[in-house]
Amino acid sequence: EIHIKEPIEKEVNPHLLPGELLLCEASTVYKYMQEDGSNRGTYGKLVCTNFKISFLDDDSASDDNEPQFKNKIVGENDITLQCVDQIYGVYDEKKKLLTGQLRKYPEKLIIYCKDLRVFNFCLRYTKEEEVKRIVSGIVHHSQTPKLLKRLFLFSYASAAPNNTDGRNQTVMFETLEDWRDELERTKGNVKYKAVTTNEGYRVSEKLPLYFVVPICISEESILKYEGRGIPIWCWSCHNGAALLKMSTFPKEQDDSTSQMQKAFLDGIYKTISKPPYELLKLDDLSSSLPSLQDIQTAYTRFKQLFLIDNSTDFWATDVKWFSLLESTNWLEIIRRVLKKATEVAECLEIQHTNVLLIEESATDLCCVISSLVQVMMDSYSRTKSGFQSLIQKEWVIGGHGFLDRCNHLHKSEKEEAPVFLLLLNCVWQLVQQYPPAFEFTETYLTVLSDSLYVPIFSTFFFNSQHQRDTNKSGESFKTQSGPFRFLTVWDWAVQFDSKAQAFLNNPLYAEKPKPDKSQRKTARFKHQRQLSLPLTQAKPSTKRGFFREETDHLIKNILGKRIGKFINSADEPPNSLREFYDSWHSKPVDYHGLLLPRIDGPEIKVWAQRYLRWIPEAQLHGGGTIATAAKILDLMEEVQSLQVKMDEEHSQAVSGDVHSVPMLRNSARLSSLFPFALLQRQSVKPALPTSTWKDLEDEDDLVKRDDEFVDLSGDML
Repeated sequence: EIHIKEPIEKEVNPHLLPGELLLCEASTVYKYMQEDGSNRGTYGKLVCTNFKISFLDDDSASDDNEPQFKNKIVGENDITLQCVDQIYGVYDEKKKLLTGQLRKYPEKLIIYCKDLRVFNFCLRYTKEEEVKRIVSGIVHHSQTPKLLKRLFLFSYASAAPNNTDGRNQTVMFETLEDWRDELERTKGNVKYKAVTTNEGYRVSEKLPLYFVVPICISEESILKYEGRGIPIWCWSCHNGAALLKMSTFPKEQDDSTSQMQKAFLDGIYKTISKPPYELLKLDDLSSSLPSLQDIQTAYTRFKQLFLIDNSTDFWATDVKWFSLLESTNWLEIIRRVLKKATEVAECLEIQHTNVLLIEESATDLCCVISSLVQVMMDSYSRTKSGFQSLIQKEWVIGGHGFLDRCNHLHKSEKEEAPVFLLLLNCVWQLVQQYPPAFEFTETYLTVLSDSLYVPIFSTFFFNSQHQRDTNKSGESFKTQSGPFRFLTVWDWAVQFDSKAQAFLNNPLYAEKPKPDKSQRKTARFKHQRQLSLPLTQAKPSTKRGFFREETDHLIKNILGKRIGKFINSADEPPNSLREFYDSWHSKPVDYHGLLLPRIDGPEIKVWAQRYLRWIPEAQLHGGGTIATAAKILDLMEEVQSLQVKMDEEHSQAVSGDVHSVPMLRNSARLSSLFPFALLQRQSVKPALPTSTWKDLEDEDDLVKRDDEFVDLSGDML
């Protein structure tokens, strides 16, 4: 039975960005809201442009239900073409993957998105011609291989006005000066130098224009093998030890070439192992970390747990949640990466040893480990501008192949791997373990992960600086000619207004106090805001508490802990590392010093906000981290308004420069899905513990019978 809402009378037109063209549309499309197994939904128009797929209903025309956290580029019912993961058609209740040319057109369309949204559209009431146009249009524009210049990035860049915010504090690392400033900031300029050898990309198109190498490395060495075999500087520790990376030589070589390359490498190692350089430790990441294929396989399995079509599917997977989570291996990969970063940190901090990360291209796992080490060891990388500068340095300019790894052009699935998402998942572990140490929030990380699929920013849509520079110049599509003006994702004002941006900043960030010379003795009291927070949480007991929580069906919303595989199991690290790890965790946390992740099994958790935010069944009404955030933001505004009143009384002048924070009155009406989704419909779920539900499932097979499943809560009442 379908609960029909009358088709809309008034014409609703899509909001088009500069350079965006309407390609095809279909009227009288029915969008399901399958949160409870019923077929309720709403009629509207489904459109496809050269930028997005969009569903327009009568709510789209009104601004009454404006969300507090509204994205100005991508709306609630918008899917960018790059965000489409898979499209299924339903034929006589059977699902079939849609790719390429279609002989028969489906009666239902299911779109799975890379940000884990699921859209269900019914096409039974749509004209046959419109069904053919919209389905073939959506499949063609989102699933078939395309040329780079066909990306919406270029259409937008040629048509949009250039009015970006020039106050962006992110260091872009596009100039020699940026690299020299970074060397000076980390005090690495005594032993390392920024080189111009690759100007005009005469060494390699894979290397950035400017990069940093040890002072003893000659220009001839850099030129000899197109930059391969050259240690490239990432960061210097306070004690002088440095983190370096290096791309290896191709494996299939004849003997004479291999001997020459080996001799070349031996010479390089000897040169950078002598004073004034520290001892050198080599770390081949291809042998000590999972392969990109393993990472892709694990993430593919993992995301399937969250691409939920309806309530029935959710509760069917809930009864075996832990075993399903364990079998994906995704959390274990995160643990291994964090453990590797801890090993590197120990070498730099305790052993005063230079670490050289080695990988075939030095643009994948090298980026993950070098970024994580800097987040753990350098408090500047835990500020918003510092973290953005880090992503620019190690990933964007460092040459990570975003275009291939995200498969934006649908050229080859073999190259696809969620390497950048892996980093964000690892950083999230640190953010949720040590919130006061970070200037940004988990919402910031979630929004950043979504921005991977928004092709109006150039940040995540090129494989290298060379590719970006060569495609930046050229004729525009209109009368004006000259270079394209690409936007950077770091200009958050493009996507969010100032009220929404407040959710990206951590109100409890323990800012580094500025030294006050006049009050040296009492300076430590300036840390009062920090000290009022718990310095560190006690280690959780692995006996009672953890397994007691396991029986709670809400565990899925909050934690997603791993069972077993502690750091001191089969792959026990060396004693020195274990001592370093235990010793650090036994002391109070300095939020501006070294941070080490807690990596024992239960500490590695599921990033609930990113993966559960579209699932109504997973929400905590009036709960979750947002309930705390709402109270804190309310309190902050109250304090600020009192400060303004005090300033008025003392100086008779109103401070017009007060940063306003959005008021979140009545946080009980919010849920843990906020700010990405407002309070959802109450899900019909069994009012029984998970274990009882499983027993019932075995007896009556309730999961497979929608009618009994939907009526369960009513019967129990």
